[in-house]
Formats: sequence, C-alpha cells, structure tokens
Amino acid sequence: MSKDFIEVRGAEEHNLKDLDVSIPREQFTVVTGLSGSGKSSLAFETIYAEGQRRYIESLSAYARNFLGQMDKPQVESVEGLSPAISIDQKNAANNPRSTVGTVTELHDYLRLLYARVGTPHCPECGREVGEQSAQQMVRRVFKLPEGTKAKLAAPVVRDQKGAFEDLFDDLVSDGYSRVEVDGEQYDLTLDRPELDENYDHTIDVIVDRISVDEEARSRITDSVETALDRAGGILKVIVPDASEEAADALGGSTARATGDLAGADGEDRLVVEFSEELACTHCGIDFSEIETRSFSFNSPHGACPECEGIGEAKEVDEDLVVTDPSQPLKHVFEPWSYKRSYYRTRIDSVAEHFGVSVDTAWEDIDDDVQRQFLYGTDRQVVFQRQTKNGTRRKEKRFEGVIPNLERRYVETESKGTREHIEDYMAVTTCPACDGTRLKPQSRSVLVDGTAITEVNRLSIGDALEHFESMEADLTERERTITEEILKEIRARLGFMTEVGLEYLTLDREASTLSGGESQRIRLATQVGSGLVGVLYVLDEPSIGLHQRDNDRLLNTLEGLRDLGNTLIVVEHDEETMRRADNVIDMGPGPGKRGGEIVAQGDFDDICAAENSITGDYLSGRRKIPVPEERRESDSELVIEGARQHNLKDLDVPIPIGQFTAITGVSGSGKSTLMHDILYKGLARKMNNNTSVDPGEHDAIEGLEGIETVRLIDQSPIGRTPRSNPATYTGVFDHIREMFAETKLAKQRGYEKGRFSFNVKGGRCEECGGQGTVKIEMNFLSDVYVPCEECGGARYNDETLDVTYKGATIADVLDMEVDEAYEFFEANSQIRRRLKLLKDVGLGYMSLGQPSTTLSGGEAQRIKLSEELGKRQTGETLYLLDEPTTGLHKEDERKLIDVLQRLTDNGNTIVVVEHELDLVKNADNVVDLGPEGGENGGEVVAMGTPEEVARTDESHTGRYLRDMLPDIDKEGPRSDRRKPAKPISDDD
Repeated sequence: MSKDFIEVRGAEEHNLKDLDVSIPREQFTVVTGLSGSGKSSLAFETIYAEGQRRYIESLSAYARNFLGQMDKPQVESVEGLSPAISIDQKNAANNPRSTVGTVTELHDYLRLLYARVGTPHCPECGREVGEQSAQQMVRRVFKLPEGTKAKLAAPVVRDQKGAFEDLFDDLVSDGYSRVEVDGEQYDLTLDRPELDENYDHTIDVIVDRISVDEEARSRITDSVETALDRAGGILKVIVPDASEEAADALGGSTARATGDLAGADGEDRLVVEFSEELACTHCGIDFSEIETRSFSFNSPHGACPECEGIGEAKEVDEDLVVTDPSQPLKHVFEPWSYKRSYYRTRIDSVAEHFGVSVDTAWEDIDDDVQRQFLYGTDRQVVFQRQTKNGTRRKEKRFEGVIPNLERRYVETESKGTREHIEDYMAVTTCPACDGTRLKPQSRSVLVDGTAITEVNRLSIGDALEHFESMEADLTERERTITEEILKEIRARLGFMTEVGLEYLTLDREASTLSGGESQRIRLATQVGSGLVGVLYVLDEPSIGLHQRDNDRLLNTLEGLRDLGNTLIVVEHDEETMRRADNVIDMGPGPGKRGGEIVAQGDFDDICAAENSITGDYLSGRRKIPVPEERRESDSELVIEGARQHNLKDLDVPIPIGQFTAITGVSGSGKSTLMHDILYKGLARKMNNNTSVDPGEHDAIEGLEGIETVRLIDQSPIGRTPRSNPATYTGVFDHIREMFAETKLAKQRGYEKGRFSFNVKGGRCEECGGQGTVKIEMNFLSDVYVPCEECGGARYNDETLDVTYKGATIADVLDMEVDEAYEFFEANSQIRRRLKLLKDVGLGYMSLGQPSTTLSGGEAQRIKLSEELGKRQTGETLYLLDEPTTGLHKEDERKLIDVLQRLTDNGNTIVVVEHELDLVKNADNVVDLGPEGGENGGEVVAMGTPEEVARTDESHTGRYLRDMLPDIDKEGPRSDRRKPAKPISDDD
C-alpha cells in the first residue's frame, strides 16, 4: 500500500457498507453527503477513532490505566494513519470560570506578563506602590537637579488621635528637634505643639535638611537609613520649592499626581514617600507579593472575595418583588403575603406612618415612599402588635422588603426559604469587582498603564493592536523580560483573528460560545502549535461563520495542510468544497440507504457525477427556489432600546405572521438580539419566568399578536441513552398503545406500560431496559456488549412474544423513520408524527437512537417536528438558532418547506442564520453589523431579501445578490404578496 494515502478497507461502522476508500495524505479532503449518509461514521467513528486507539495502545499499561479508551471501530484495516486530532463542535467548557482567555491559554501568558513587569498601584488612592532599598531611594533623590534643597522625614504618626506628648519627649531625648505636624513645622525645643487628642494628626520627624550634592552622598545615605529605621521602613522626601523637573525626577507623573503641591504655608512643594515594603504609605495598605496566581480568578490569591472569581452575584430584584404596580399596597409585594400577621403588621404600620392606605395602588404612591418601603425607612416607625395584654407599641426603623429578603437569604439554614427567596433574585454583575473576577490589588497592577482586567475586556482584535504597540513604551529591561511572553500572546491573538474570532472578548464565558466558535478556537490553538504530520478531523468548521469570514477560515485550513498535515473535514459548504484538494460524496441516500461512496475527486468531478445529489446542487442542476411572493403583515412585535453587549440602542420591528431571518457577520449581535433580548424578555414578561435574566432593553411592544413563544435550540433532547426520537416526539406512546391492542396482548392482560423499557414489567431486568451491559476492563476501555439475556432487544421474552405485522416492539425501535412510516400505514396518528420527522430531514434516523448520539442540528430538528405535531392554533413565535446546521442542500430544502408551512399557519418565525438559501426564502431580513464586536450592534439593512441585497453597506446583501439574479427585473419580488394559508392535519 502507498504511504501517500490513508487506506480504509472494509469499514462497517454504523451504516457504512463494507467501505473501501483511499484518502490522500497531506491534502485537504472534504467528506460531504446527505444527512445520515455516513460522513461522520467514516471520518470520526472509523478513521479518527482508529488513530486514537492506536496512539493509546502505544502507551504503557500503567499510562493506559489513567486514560479513557476508545473501542475498536468496525473496520477490517486502516493503513497510513498519522497521529489524529479531532476538532469538533462541542462547547469549549461548561465551567462558568472558563473564558476565551483561559481556554486559549492567553490568560496564563497575561498572568506571567503582569507578574514579571507589572507595577502595583494602590486601589484606594492610585499611587504607585513599590518596595525599594535604601540605596535605590538615594539614587532617586540624586535624580533631583543639583543644588535642590529637600527635607528627609520619617512619618511616625499618620491620621491617629492623641496629644502625643510622650512621643515629643522621646524625640527630643533622641536628638530630634524639628517636626511637621499636620503640615506645620515646629521646633520641639522652642515651640512644642499642643494637640487636641480627639482629632486625627499626622507627625513627620525631619531627620535632615539637605542640598543635593555629590559630595554629600554619604551624609544623605546615612540620613535615609536613619529615617527608614525611625519610621519602620518609610521615607518621606519633601521638596519645598518643587519644579516639574523635580517631580519627574522623583516619580514622574505619579509623583506629580500624588504629591502635595500646596504646603501649609502656601509655598509650592512636592512630597513623595518611599517604602521598603510593598505597601501604600499614604493609605497604610500592605500588599502581598505579586505572583502569577495573583491574577488567577480560580485561586483565592487573586479571586474577588465577594463573588469568589465568578464575576456575578445574586441580588434581590426590585422588578421581581413588585411585578404588577397596579396591585394595591397590601398585595403588591410578591414575596410577602398579607395574610401572614408579621408581614401585615409591618405593611400596615409603615403605611400608617406615611399616611397611605394599604388599598392604594403601588403605582399611585410617591416614589420616595416606594423607596422606603423597598429599602428601609429614613426614620423610626411605630409598630403595633396585639398581645394577650393589649396593644404593644415599639419604635424602630423599618428594614425594607429587599434588605429583609437579602438578610434572610444569608442567615437562613432552611433550604425551602432560600429557594423561595431565590425566585425574587436576579443574577447581576458583582458590585465589588464589576464583573472582572479579581481582587482590588490584582486589578491595580499596571503594565504600560493598563490593568489586566482592562485587557480582558478587549476584543481579540483590539487586544492584538494593544500588544503590537506595547514594546515601544517599555524600558529596555522590561523588553528583555517580556520578549518571549509578548511573542506568544501576539501569536495566539493573531491565530484567532485569522479564523474570524477577532470580535470575541477575552473575558467572555466559554459556555456562551457557539459550537462553531468553540471549534475555531481549538483550530487556532492547533495552528499555533506548529505540529507537522498530524491528521486533523474537523466537523463543519464553517458553522456560525458568515460568508464574508469564510475565506480566512479556509486560508487557515490550507495553512495547516501546507505545513505537512492531513485534513479531513466533514462539511456541506460549497466554497470549502471548491478549495479542497479532494471531495468524498457519501450516499446515495440517508441511513440504511447510505454508507457508500457516490463520487470522489475534485470539485469538478463531483459536479459531473450524474448520480450525486451533491453534484446536482453544486452544478446548478438542482436549486432551492426563491419564493414567488412574500407575505404581508398588519402588525409587528417591536424590540425597543436593545443595548445588551454590543447592541447600540436598537429598535427592531419583527412583523407578525412572517418569516424573519436575522443575519450579519460573526459577532454582530444576532444571538444577543434573539436569545438575550427577545426570548428572555418575552419569557419574563409573558410567562413570569424569573429564572431568566433578559438583556438590557427598554421594552418589547406588540405582544397582543403573540400567544406563546418557543425557543427551538440545539441543546440535547435528553441526557441519557433512554431518551430517543420516539419517546421525545410522543410517537412511542401511540406505538405502545397499538401493541397493547393486539390480540395476544389482550389475552395476557398486557397494558401500555408493559411495552416501556423504562419501567419494570416488560423490560429486561438484566440490563434495565438499556439493551447493553458495560464490562469494565482493567487496562482497556470499557466494553459495551449486547445483553446476554435479551440480546440487545431491551425487553423480556414474554413481551417480545407480542408482534404487530410480524415485528416486535424491539424491531420497531430499530426501524428508520422512513421504514416505520411505511410499516404503520394503517395508523394515521403514528404516520402523521413520523411524517413530521421525515419533513425535517430525519427520515434516516432510527426511532430508538439514543439522544446522547444526536448532533445539535438533529436535536433541534426533532424539537421542530415535535412542535409541528402539536395542534396548530397560530399566533406562536418560534425562535430558531441556525437550524441548517449539519444539513445538506436537499435536507435544507425540506426544512425550508417546514418553516414556510408553520408561517402559513399564522405563526411567526425568527431565525438566526447565515445560510443564504434559507435567508432568500424569508419574508423579512434584519441584517446586523456592519462588523463584529464593538464595530457591530447596528441595523445595517432591514426589509425583504431583495431590499437587503440592494444595500451596498450590507455584507449579507452583497452575497444575496448572487442568490437573487433577477432583483432588478420587473421590480422587487416584495411587490407580489400572498395571503397566509392554513395547514390541514392531512398535510
């Protein structure tokens, strides 16, 4: 076999049919094909899995004991493999402590940079903080112009109460006569100050009066050491007649900013303090040694003590305490029931204090009175309580509803009480650290005048610009120390910019990244590693990437290839296939009808293949058509003042009863607008869902046109193998009912529950209804084998005796959706639900496929089919996030048809999407931009796809023009409208 190819022989993983294929090494290969045709089975479950297995088996038995193992794939042989790295779409991390900076290791280099050359400043007064030896202090003094007169003082008292008569006696006995007390000079031998012991005083002992002269260096050194000894390591240098030159010499701009230029007697003077310890001599704050862990929010040495490095805090939210201002005072506080005597007493007493009736609507009460109800009274209130001995009166300040809840939340040991109060709490930015996660001292260390927290809030693009220009402002010593650190920082920032992530901020939580963003972050890390001879297997890296940014991603992939690596990319993107060296088209159909190679070669070869559906779309033989008409709308949902993250106070109308696509380059604010503002805002307002915290906005108007809102995202439909498409969509209930109606089931008295693999009775108890048993191996991976008792069928023998048309309940779970649709031709309820799965392009999926094996796109389309199965009443707002993820053009066409049907039934569809075939089918497009990050967050264009295509400022519009070739012929398509058309159950 040639060493120039990866040779796969006899691959039978999942639906692969004894597949043989040769993949050229050190080339860029795309594996494409219909959804479910076997792309991932070939790329990930066969080639990558075998590469990983061989690597792990090359390690010692001891090392393998600590590593997860991969099962050997169902393949006869794979030759020519290199060490394999998989870059998939899984989230970078779910830990709230993980950020873009930490997962890319950038934060580690930033911590090292700030620990090595950072200059600490006092978080209270902003003065520069530093530890210096006596010799260093002398050198600083000698930077003053020659002949400058100065005083060397020892600060022995700072802001302390007392008359200090004993101290003055001690100073005189030790030979000191001159002091400065509260800025005034005294000679203790002639005029001892009389101080009021009830006030704070500051006392500086004048150790020496000097004139800067090289011949006096020895004397000045002795005086500095004496002052340090007298004041516990602190020296104060006072220049009575200060000039700008003197200020620069002693401390540059910091000395000018912190020096006291106005003396007690009116002369301009400069006062600068030096310390042998790392401390602020002005505020009396001691600092711990600066280490790399000082800048880690995962360490108690660096984390903010209030939020413990999370950056967020839970606080009682006024809007959750008072949800309906039209309610009377006695019923307005959601957490406080007026029926309880304790709360009734307090509300009645405070209301009487302010002369307000408890039946007065909250919104009619003065703002100042509202504030005192919520946050506590300014004055004492008379509280009355009935006891056996009569009325008991007590005067005290009213605590306030919100402080009461916050105190009880901290003090209570009752889990129920805490959960009750949490219903009225919202997650807010930590007030102590302002969301920066670090303690004050860590936030006050500066490099080039910038704190590490300021760097973390920069976008990747701005951070790259910041570090590119940093060296010019560093000293030669600092440049020597930071040379390698800055090189690594710039390289990582540069790699992330190359893959289109320059809009992400370094402090963004990794859990909020999309699958595509997470994958590109890992891709950038691999580019930076500089490895050669590696096999990279990627899963649709173009997901979530605007066409404008696709070129940079492809340039990065080609760069990896040119280093001498082999790339296998599962992808549907046309431009990616055009630039690939080799394309493998899987098919000819999905599921059991797939698992074969339909065509292989370069882009032109695939286009020319007659039996390739992929080739049909690439060559133009098949197309997703443009709608002949766009829908009309008489009303709209309006988002007002959206300003979360980078959104710039947007007002965005969403037409009711139309299909709207939100588009824009990566990072322009699409997900923020739909998820954080629209969905969370409606969930809070319509459903009173206190668990969601909407992004900043003024209001969402036009709710009367919406009955309910549903978010159909790509989160899993279940977290255990017991969940599957049949159970999630409810079709399995009807299948079990049908089996319970069979003749044998009735004879034996089997009811519907007998055919569930989740409960005792009909399931196999040996495997608990899972069909497999895990065998733990000592040095090898855990092996899942079919249950010996049931043979993987999940049910016991008695249950499997019952058949329908010759098939057992286990046989039905193994059927693909397409197969089951034909099998249950006599049952309209089951067929209707299965048709919905077929309509969203999931006909290849088996009914019993565990939910844990589904991709995000598959999970989203199952949810969509489940929504379609509900009784359609119209007036539902459906929100979808990139529903074309993982879809072939043919499957995308089916999905578009489904979305059009939902809209025709009177619903409103809002989709965040980059795929232009879907965008051109929308009635309305909201294009955000013009760029990502801080340069985004604006509405660039809005209207029909034709209107957006005519907008020169819109990146989306420029690409849409090629999809709408006749936009300048016969006027815009938006002039031709069609009325809404309802769906019948037969559809």
